[in-house]
Amino acid sequence: MPAIPRPDATKLADDGTRQLLQWGGSMVGIGLLCVVLLATVLGGYTRTGASTNAGWFALIVALMCLPFGLMLLTLGVAKWLKSRGQGSGIRGQQRSGR
Repeated sequence: MPAIPRPDATKLADDGTRQLLQWGGSMVGIGLLCVVLLATVLGGYTRTGASTNAGWFALIVALMCLPFGLMLLTLGVAKWLKSRGQGSGIRGQQRSGR
């Protein structure tokens, strides 16, 4: 009976979860920074939008970064919880006897 090849340790550890969490967190951070700058330094906003050109730019960046960043961050957290619950990785395989 031929031996079953064991998965490489680098492939197990690099499933993209870390990258999803990093990029999602950084995008949410950039979006929140733009919102804070818009409200404090860049002239504020009214019902009709931002007051200055830089404020409009910050508003556009915030409206792009926050939804997409939250989506990436949610996907990363869900993937992390799933892999944590399944016991995947080297330790999980050692416990299961593979």
